[in-house]
Amino acid sequence: MADADGRSTRIRLRRSWQAGRVQARQSAGQRRVLPDALIIGTQRGGTTSLYEYLSQHPDVVPPLGKELQYFSTEYERGDRWYRAHFPTERAVARRKAGGRGCVVFEASPYYLFHPHAAARAAATVPAAKLIALLRDPVERAYSHYEHMRQRGLEPLAFEEAVAAEPERLAGEVERMQADPRYQSRAHRIWSYVSRGRYAAQLSTWLAHFPREQLLVLRSEDLFADPAAALRRVHDFVGVEPVALPDYPAYTRRRPGPPLRDDTRDALRAEFRASNDELRQLLGQAVGWA
Repeated sequence: MADADGRSTRIRLRRSWQAGRVQARQSAGQRRVLPDALIIGTQRGGTTSLYEYLSQHPDVVPPLGKELQYFSTEYERGDRWYRAHFPTERAVARRKAGGRGCVVFEASPYYLFHPHAAARAAATVPAAKLIALLRDPVERAYSHYEHMRQRGLEPLAFEEAVAAEPERLAGEVERMQADPRYQSRAHRIWSYVSRGRYAAQLSTWLAHFPREQLLVLRSEDLFADPAAALRRVHDFVGVEPVALPDYPAYTRRRPGPPLRDDTRDALRAEFRASNDELRQLLGQAVGWA
């Protein structure tokens, strides 16, 4: 409990610092750029690790913090607020004049799942490169559940939470679509199974962005060989690949009890049709049963 309280305090302090920096940048009135690339998801798929790895490249500029969530939950703050998280046009010009590259990016894993994010991103950054990390949906669902349980946001057992998900989420997407300002707590917190139906989510993004602007990586490949996965990302965003001294895993949490075999089998069956759709959409196998 002490560790959890300490982490919560650090998060609050970091967010307070970030909010102050954003306010100061908005007040300064300097022209700022928009991102060249977005890591759009998925939650519990390794986005924090990829964000940290990519941020270490000398020609890549991260925002003030991860998970700006502008195209999902923070859109009402407006373009000026969003731009305040990125470097000034003058700073970018100086880097380029000195012979250095400058790829600006951000990472918000709720973007992939949010019903408005793709259209909003297309209207604001239509040329952005998109990076989607997709994890075995069964493992992702259970990791998501453990994340919520350890944060005190999930009182149910996993099997109960999965059974309750349709009722918890009933009508939430429709309400979000009818009222773009509505923010659904249930949609964001309890979407364990729904977020694993990747084909439908990627199809929404591909309705707004050309396929060549989307890189899809398996989370398992990032976990197994982060150097190789990062090289693919470097190539995709247009910077010279650079190896890092090490590739630690970020945001690891205390492991929960093992997933029951019957629950795993039931979820494998649940995701089979969606995984088939994903293979057809991408034109490649994803390696999940």
